[in-house]
Amino acid sequence: METTNAELTFKVTGLDCANCAKSVETGVSQLAGVQSCELTFTSEKLRVSGDVEPQTVINRVRELGFDVATETEGQPTTAGSPPNFLQFLWRRLDTRLALIGALLIVPGLIFEELLGINHPLIDVASLAAMVLAGWPIARSAWRAIKINREININVLMTIAALGAVVIGAYTEAGMVMVLFAIGEALEGYTADRARDSIRSLMEVVPQEAIRLDSHGEHTHETRVNVRDLRVGDVIVVKPGDRIPMDGRVRAGNSAVNQAPITGESKLIDKTPDSEIFAGSINGEGVLEVEVTRLAEDNTISRLIAMVEEAQEKRAPSQRFIDKFAAIYTPAVMVLALLVAVIPPLLFDQPFWNPDPETFGWLYRGLALLVVACPCALVISTPVSVISAISNAARQGVLIKGGAYLEALNRITTVALDKTGTLTQGRPNVVAVRSAACTDPDSSCAACEDVLALASAVERRSEHPLAHAILSEAGMRGVRESYPAASGVQALTGRGVTGEVNGQQILIGSHTYFDASVAHSDGDCQAAQDDAQQGYTPLMVESNGEYVGTITVADTVRASSQAAMKALQRSGVKRLVMLTGDNQAAAESIAAQIGVTDVRAELLPEDKVAAVRQLQADYGAVAMVGDGINDAPALATADVSIAIGGASGGTTQAMETADITLMSDNLGKLAFLFNLSRATMRTISTNVILSIGIKLVFLALVIVGLGTMWMAVLADVGVSLLVTLNGMRLTRYRR
Repeated sequence: METTNAELTFKVTGLDCANCAKSVETGVSQLAGVQSCELTFTSEKLRVSGDVEPQTVINRVRELGFDVATETEGQPTTAGSPPNFLQFLWRRLDTRLALIGALLIVPGLIFEELLGINHPLIDVASLAAMVLAGWPIARSAWRAIKINREININVLMTIAALGAVVIGAYTEAGMVMVLFAIGEALEGYTADRARDSIRSLMEVVPQEAIRLDSHGEHTHETRVNVRDLRVGDVIVVKPGDRIPMDGRVRAGNSAVNQAPITGESKLIDKTPDSEIFAGSINGEGVLEVEVTRLAEDNTISRLIAMVEEAQEKRAPSQRFIDKFAAIYTPAVMVLALLVAVIPPLLFDQPFWNPDPETFGWLYRGLALLVVACPCALVISTPVSVISAISNAARQGVLIKGGAYLEALNRITTVALDKTGTLTQGRPNVVAVRSAACTDPDSSCAACEDVLALASAVERRSEHPLAHAILSEAGMRGVRESYPAASGVQALTGRGVTGEVNGQQILIGSHTYFDASVAHSDGDCQAAQDDAQQGYTPLMVESNGEYVGTITVADTVRASSQAAMKALQRSGVKRLVMLTGDNQAAAESIAAQIGVTDVRAELLPEDKVAAVRQLQADYGAVAMVGDGINDAPALATADVSIAIGGASGGTTQAMETADITLMSDNLGKLAFLFNLSRATMRTISTNVILSIGIKLVFLALVIVGLGTMWMAVLADVGVSLLVTLNGMRLTRYRR
């Protein structure tokens, strides 16, 4: 097999805790030719770069006591975690042995520990339990010393169990190994359940689709695997079905539930030319959809890939704990040795247990090895981070790594782009005023007629302002009042003109009408007022006579005002609007949504300078934009957040920003900040629990009140507690 310098990726199985992952990392990194190696416990992915054969890496992983899963067609062959813990234990030989050992240790626990009855057969059963449950642990300990030249948790437990046998504490020796083995398996089981939250994202996309195949004049439906579909193929999505591919609606109308992708709770209307996403759920209509992306490149596939990559970007707190644990474990060995040796040597204390009721210092040193196991501390951060990231993905928020999740917790200043972020980013009709209208505050038949005439002229135009007029005419039911205009021409510097039912209609700017078409002082002032607010007044004439004005503006998003209030409640102290628009228009939008700090008329480089100034004044800054035209400012901010990842500039937004809101709903911003703060509180709680409970048991061991089996039970309990506490973040909804 030829060697390669490309990065190799493997899926490692049999990882029960983060220390297992660390052992594999260390062992593989020592192979000749390996330049870098990283194994992420939560995703089970091992990435190796360097001049090394894949089989060499696989052999080393297996030599360390783990395995590598094969993958077919890009899909893992391994299934999700079993439905209950007993089935999980029975799945692997190591844990089956631990389960048998648990049965053998019961007599010793009942008769010796609780009733004080001793018998040689009970000791034999306890030793058998230790051997069965402890053999895989001792084997792993030997491999860690032989291959990795390191002292890990398995080494600590093996020494503690063998030491217990030396002093005749057979039941405790067996209990230590059984509880530790089951505790490790329990960690593996809960971690597997956390991984299922990522695996389940893949379940939202069907593996088959109904393709329309044409043969001459006949068309028939064929059920095919989604991987056989190509761009341009047409598929049929029936009512209630999940949409299997990203595409564009070719025919049909329906309301679609996009919650699996964007987190939006409401149904989204889909009409011809609308974009749809794989994993969405179709409503009551039948849709014909033209495929626009291959299965491996659709929105949900990229989302899953990015969430998996996010697991591998360790948060600063996690990196610190990993480094701390690497120093902590050998330090515990030294401390245990000192505890066992110094009191007998210097203070004439008993080395062996002087009687069944009193613990000697050797026993206390062995118990210290058990109680100091750093499992809970090491698992406390990664399980919390991956739970939060997977939860966010389900809510339509893509976080690209724990570092960004952690950084958000420190941010109290948020800069927001205006156009396309706080506003819709596209023009909408906000007012129609007819010269013949008697009530300027409400629409009348004359106003509707002005809009109908304009829509007839703009019928075939692709200009954004034309789309705004046509959309409004459609909503008011006047789009078809007149036939499409004939002789339509764009008049440079004036507007657009066309003939409608014998009337020559022109739609133009206020500047042109001031120079060429008579209109009242009131209409002139109204147009000037519109322009000062950042609106665009489009004036309409018929046969040379002014008939009315259609005012178009980029309107505020429905979620903007509530989102700004929610952000402030989440702990954000300063909201700053950055825009290239004029000051009057920016202040008008800011007043509507509740932002007081407005910085207008900014070029892209000015936005960068504004972000840097905010960083200098207030510390870390998050920037929210559309992910494309705000790229320089987004890159400058400490955390960049792009909105509309699934609806506008999908690839750019998802790949350039640190965090992407898949929908245009700004309400997700407050959820994001609250989730970040909840995650850091959970991590802090887990670390305090991990260290605090160990200190309590450490004190009990030192004064002779703590037993080895109590210590390992406490360690297993704390590991389970911090894991379950971290997994609560998968259900966080605030």
